[in-house]
Amino acid sequence: MTTEFSFPPPPTLTSKHSGIPERLLDVGVESKNRLLSKRTVPESMPRQGELPRLPPDTTRAEFNQAIGELRQILGEEHVEINDKPLVDGWYVEHPNTHDAFHIALQEDLVSSAVVYPGSVEEVQAIVRWANKHKIPIYPVSMGRNIGYGGTAPRVPGSVVIDLGRRMNRILNIDADNASCLVEPGVSYFALYEEVQRRALPLWIDTPDVGGGSVLGNAIDRGVGYTPYGDHFANHCGLEVVLPNGELLRTGMGALPGKGGADNPTWQSFQPAYGPYSDGIFSQSNFGIVVRMGMWLMPEVGHQSYVITFPREEDFPQIVEIIRPLAQQRVLGNIPQLRHVIQELATTAKAKSDFYSGTGPMPRDVIREQASKLPLGDVSWVFYGTQYGDPASIATQLDLIRKAFSKIQGAKMLFPEDLPPEHYLHSRVNVCSGVPVLRELDWLNWVPNAAHLFFSPIVPTRGKDAQIVHDIVVRLHAKYGFDLIPTLCVAGREMHYIVNIVYDRSSLDEKRRAAACMREMIAEAATEGYGEYRTHILFADMVAGTYSWGNNALMRFNETIKDALDPNGILAPGRNGIWPKRFRGKGWEILGSEVEDALEGKGIGPKCRP
Repeated sequence: MTTEFSFPPPPTLTSKHSGIPERLLDVGVESKNRLLSKRTVPESMPRQGELPRLPPDTTRAEFNQAIGELRQILGEEHVEINDKPLVDGWYVEHPNTHDAFHIALQEDLVSSAVVYPGSVEEVQAIVRWANKHKIPIYPVSMGRNIGYGGTAPRVPGSVVIDLGRRMNRILNIDADNASCLVEPGVSYFALYEEVQRRALPLWIDTPDVGGGSVLGNAIDRGVGYTPYGDHFANHCGLEVVLPNGELLRTGMGALPGKGGADNPTWQSFQPAYGPYSDGIFSQSNFGIVVRMGMWLMPEVGHQSYVITFPREEDFPQIVEIIRPLAQQRVLGNIPQLRHVIQELATTAKAKSDFYSGTGPMPRDVIREQASKLPLGDVSWVFYGTQYGDPASIATQLDLIRKAFSKIQGAKMLFPEDLPPEHYLHSRVNVCSGVPVLRELDWLNWVPNAAHLFFSPIVPTRGKDAQIVHDIVVRLHAKYGFDLIPTLCVAGREMHYIVNIVYDRSSLDEKRRAAACMREMIAEAATEGYGEYRTHILFADMVAGTYSWGNNALMRFNETIKDALDPNGILAPGRNGIWPKRFRGKGWEILGSEVEDALEGKGIGPKCRP
């Protein structure tokens, strides 16, 4: 270990469901020490006002009585009042009381309490309790939706339901069917380790960092990088607690199995008979998903590689070459196209190690510093992986090499061409279903680092990609942030994911990050490009951009919400969907309310002047 700081080691899977595997303990210790050693502010700041923060329209006496009832339902030890200092923690030791990567003030989006159900029946009981007392509840699987709000409830004072602590079983792995059935607290780490323990010839598909919930990531339509990278598209069967406490199974699970067993095709066929309802439970607040089936990928040969491109202006041509390769299924996975600045960031060094000035790192400095790294002075970096037997992989690589050779100076490299510490070796793991921690390294870029994702969907066409790229380049320069983009590329669309890395202790950086986010959302929407996923504080603005037909989509969502959740208790405001009880009463954030909150005005109608 190279750092002079020493913090307690993170938990492992043997001691905690949300821990890291033993195989990554040394990596985790070093990553945690390195990141926390850059902290320049106290671990927690004094909280303001009477604690805990109460749910809306609830007196302290009513809250105390309701919490007393909840403790009788769940047991004293499974109900925690949020009246203690707020600590942001580290990746697998994050809070479940607020957003560890707070973009508003740390205590703006806080829970009143956190509860830990241990069964589906207890989740149902909590929902019925919430309806009785009209207290909003906010379910999270494991709370690792970092960059999008973490565990923070959209309505301050809501009761967070932490599903992961006690509902973390792998209920089934069907090796013949190449599928599994999991509860919300099963992480990619945990699922991978169990597959390995059973020596099954199966892969999971993991995001960049492996500590998140398999169920939660799929429900929020996250992505990975094998051919099974579209996680929601590869789920099969849900069990859902509805806002009235009833239990629903979707897909083939709606058909009772013989003798009361689960239907044997529940994890085999997604739609079943009649309307396909699974989609309304992704990125919504229409129900609490407590079980989910997931398809696994049969083990196969693979070869990862990296292709570098020398010039900034190569960008649209790169995209044009990718499109037919992806549409023809020549590209084996969901590849990434990254700017070379990420080669600096993934070294785990601070920006100050490369540049001592203020504002965004100038391009000539990036070039100078990149020239000292293994890939050299390049501008764009493409990370891909091919699958199959050696002969088919060789044929695929020849096609890819030939296609990209149209760009002067393009160069293909393989893992054996690069030192063991290079980022490509991490991609080899991720693209073959092995969850890792490496992607946390760029959080060392600034002190007290947090990040905020801007994630529009862009057609896989050079001209479209350039339009969005020009917007984010200009606005990052305007607000003084380094542009750190990653494009997850498919045959017809790209997830253009922009990572705004900011110092969470700096009100000025938060204010600029929020303003940059607002302008990117607005300008991209004006050009016809919308986000697929966003931070909870920008959900209203993003949802408002999908306004075709006099907001027909939102009116449809509100109709479903009001029918299923007439008391408006389940995650009000999540993804911009507000129940009638809250709708149009000042909870929506459509302008500079996030920046205003940094002036101490808070979030919510009662906080405003």
